[in-house]
Amino acid sequence: MRAKRVILWIGVIVIILMLRTGDCSSTAKGPKSELYKQIQLFSDAIALINSNYVDEVEPQKLIYGALSGMLKALDPYSQFMDPDTYNEMKVETTGKFGGLGIEISIRDNLLTIIAPINGTPAYNAGLEAGDIIVKIDGEPTRDITLIEAVKKLRGKPGSSVQLTILREEEKKLLDFKITRDIIKITSVKESKVLDGNIGYVKLIEFQEATSKELEKALSSLDETGVTSLILDLRGNPGGLLNSAVEISDKFLKKGLTIVTTRGRGENQVMEFKAGNKKTARGYPLIVLINGGSASASEIVAGAIKDNRRGLTLGTKTFGKGSVQTVIPLADGSALRITTAKYFTPNGTSIRNNGIEPDVVVEQKGLTVKEEPTSEEIFRHLEDKDLEESIKDDQEKEEPYDHQLATAISVMKGIVSYNEKGILR
Repeated sequence: MRAKRVILWIGVIVIILMLRTGDCSSTAKGPKSELYKQIQLFSDAIALINSNYVDEVEPQKLIYGALSGMLKALDPYSQFMDPDTYNEMKVETTGKFGGLGIEISIRDNLLTIIAPINGTPAYNAGLEAGDIIVKIDGEPTRDITLIEAVKKLRGKPGSSVQLTILREEEKKLLDFKITRDIIKITSVKESKVLDGNIGYVKLIEFQEATSKELEKALSSLDETGVTSLILDLRGNPGGLLNSAVEISDKFLKKGLTIVTTRGRGENQVMEFKAGNKKTARGYPLIVLINGGSASASEIVAGAIKDNRRGLTLGTKTFGKGSVQTVIPLADGSALRITTAKYFTPNGTSIRNNGIEPDVVVEQKGLTVKEEPTSEEIFRHLEDKDLEESIKDDQEKEEPYDHQLATAISVMKGIVSYNEKGILR
């Protein structure tokens, strides 16, 4: 009886796939024919597992496992989400959930922190962009998926999780015990007037309300009479595409291209242009970026840079330039699939390339080293040469922000020697 149920599941999947390709002919040639051959291979494999595996396996477990592996094989951002995981994702989009406050990705088979979100437990504990998570609660993260990592990192507020981090410049393993909290994100982290009558705004996320929050901050700065602006997108892991377009729109003249998304077919090309009905703010602009600036942050930085609207300053961004679409399935699960790539106005792909700043400025005291491979990291995970140490927040001094200081100096020079039309 169980075998019949499994075969029935397989039959349903095959029929659905055939219908979606629009051709059920067994004599079909080309890619569709190849697909049918591979589906037969898949069907044979499940039938063999069902009849020969040492224990009986529920059909759903087999299908979920197959879907998970299928999506994982595509890229680090495509995922199969079971009903529980999909519900968690929907909770996250509300901007309030229990967790640590970090944006993570799989990079070179390593679980890597894109950026900690300002003001969250992860940020306060001292986690940094580029940190590699090698253990979660003592369990190595070798071959872990993003979904699995999120499940381990999220949890009830007040509960704790132990992370073992590899930070390359320190050449040692660092242990962090972090208490989870409710993560509620406000996009504008800081807004103030700097020396030289320079406006400064730090954005930490791109959400539905980000445009309104930024407009409020900019209006307040306008009332002080600021003559220029530094927009800080360092450590901003991104967010919503429409939010990035709205932010860029505040600084670009109507009709200028902000970003283009290109999918598999000609009909999947979408170009987003500035459509600001008001006069765009025209004062000199510097956008601060670094390796923790990703996705929507890279869209804004690329739009400002390619349209010669302002300067980008800092270090190369993360390179997460792709669009993910969530497609719900009948049983409450869902597929999250990469459906398009982001391209800057000049036609440069952001994915895996990032945005190179106009002015490269490393944070003072930091050096760039060659990244180790995943095999090297896990081979030496217990190596005595990699000392373990626990970071003491009370002993941590506020670092000198060399990039911001440089941006202020550059901006003062621009304002002082600004000729008509420069950076406009």
